[in-house]
Parts: sequence; structure tokens; C-alpha cells
Amino acid sequence: MPELQLLRPDHLPALLAFEQENRAYFAATIPDRGDDFFARFDERLRALLAEQKAGICYFHVLVDAAGEVLGRVNLVDVEDGGADLGYRIAERAAGRGLATWGVREVCRRAVDTYGLTTLRAATTLDNTASRAVLARTGFTVTGETRLSGRPGLTYVRRLQS
Repeated sequence: MPELQLLRPDHLPALLAFEQENRAYFAATIPDRGDDFFARFDERLRALLAEQKAGICYFHVLVDAAGEVLGRVNLVDVEDGGADLGYRIAERAAGRGLATWGVREVCRRAVDTYGLTTLRAATTLDNTASRAVLARTGFTVTGETRLSGRPGLTYVRRLQS
């Protein structure tokens, strides 16, 4: 099993490689981040680290023994005891339970480390893998939404210590 690590500056090369290698794979189910995201990746990472330091977000990477990033599991817009959950797993690592494991671990940290009581999530209807991960990790559907013009569902999970 990989290790879940809080994002650090030294993750930049491995994280950029992860995003570049999986760009087309991710774009099949979620909106593409665009060329500017990659061209200004180091600036973006510095901004994310500043948000993390301020306690606005908590960014995590799933890292294998060789230091390669296999996935991301993030808590964003932390406020009033809640946060929004987002995650993505590399194509070559998909289907091995990493998303489920990573989401469960972040839920544990959300309570034990970050003091959160509620997590929210959303995914498109056609992203069956993401919907399955949310169901397996205790999230319940709260409503319908549109994500980049596509029909989706919103979810919530109440956390307990």
C-alpha cells in the first residue's frame, strides 16, 4: 500500500509527472485543467502550499515506495468544521482499492488531525468508479448538481471521532 503524505514542495516533480501522464485519462471523467495549469505548475503548487499553511485546504498525495505519485486526496474549502473532498488515482493504479483506502484515511485524518465533522463531495453520474468509492466510504447522496455542464450528485459524510 502506498503512503498518504501531506503535500510538500519536494513532491513537485512527481506530482507534475502524475498530472501529465494521466491528463487524458482524467479528462474522460472530469474537466481538463488546461495547458496553463501545466505551464505554471510550480506557481500553482506554491499557491496550494500557502492555502494549506493557512488551514484553508489539506492536499495529500498517495506515494509509492519509489516516490512516485499514484493519486491525490484533497480537502478544500475548510470552514466551519467541514470541507470538500476531491480525489484522483493514476490510470495504472486504478481498480486496486487505492481511492477507497485514500478516502478512508483522509476521513480519519479529517477527524483526528484537522478537527472536521463533515465532508462534502460531488461527482458526475457517469463516473461510476467515483460514485462507488463514495458509497463504500460512508458518503450519502444529498442531491443533484451539474459539474461543468454534466449531471451529477452531491454527497455528505458526517464524521465521528
